[in-house]
Amino acid sequence: MSFLKSFPPPGSAEGLRQQQPETEAVLNGKGLGTGTLYIAESRLSWLDGSGLGFSLEYPAISLHAVSRDLNAYPREHLYVMVNAKFGEESKESVAEEEEEDDSDDDVEPIAEFRFVPNDKSALEAMFTAMCECQALHPDPEDEDSDDYDGEEYDVEAHEQGQGDIPTFYTYEEGLSHLTAEGQATLERLEGMLSQSVSSQYNMAGVRTEDSIRDYEDGMEVDTTPTVAGQFEDADVDH
Repeated sequence: MSFLKSFPPPGSAEGLRQQQPETEAVLNGKGLGTGTLYIAESRLSWLDGSGLGFSLEYPAISLHAVSRDLNAYPREHLYVMVNAKFGEESKESVAEEEEEDDSDDDVEPIAEFRFVPNDKSALEAMFTAMCECQALHPDPEDEDSDDYDGEEYDVEAHEQGQGDIPTFYTYEEGLSHLTAEGQATLERLEGMLSQSVSSQYNMAGVRTEDSIRDYEDGMEVDTTPTVAGQFEDADVDH
């Protein structure tokens, strides 16, 4: 494929964590051949026997996992999902995207790589190395989401009598701070709540005096008192 390039394999200077020879690379179901997988701190690379290959940047990798489901793929492998397009697919997609509406601009491209080592016992080491290397490249969007825009509570300052102390009210004190409009709203809500409760069954399933319906949850309810000893001969599974 055209995206395969010749480049030197990553070494110790780039933080090489795992080098796995005799590993087949598969892109979106198409085999790329057998070569060596290099899992380095800087990037994930694969090179075939002729020195052609590709590299994947960790920020573009959205998912990686060990796949042992032989129904999904006939051999156990390291599965890697990348938010990008590669090879002939990327060329064909350029013309297609020009014809699409702007509403599809938010759809991210996805490519699925499968790295199938000849020695499947190496999968755990490959996965561990991937986890360690990707942890060195956190998603900037995740870091931004951790930012707190609110005002922080300075415990030390409040212990020293500095800063504003939060004000707490009891129920009665809270009522006294309500405005006339707020009190009217509260009374209206309490009235609605009392009306709703009066028309419902209580927690024990006993009907209230205001509810004499003969149907419950769409089923007819027999209001005839139960005769003593009616089910005494029934077998009960415990």
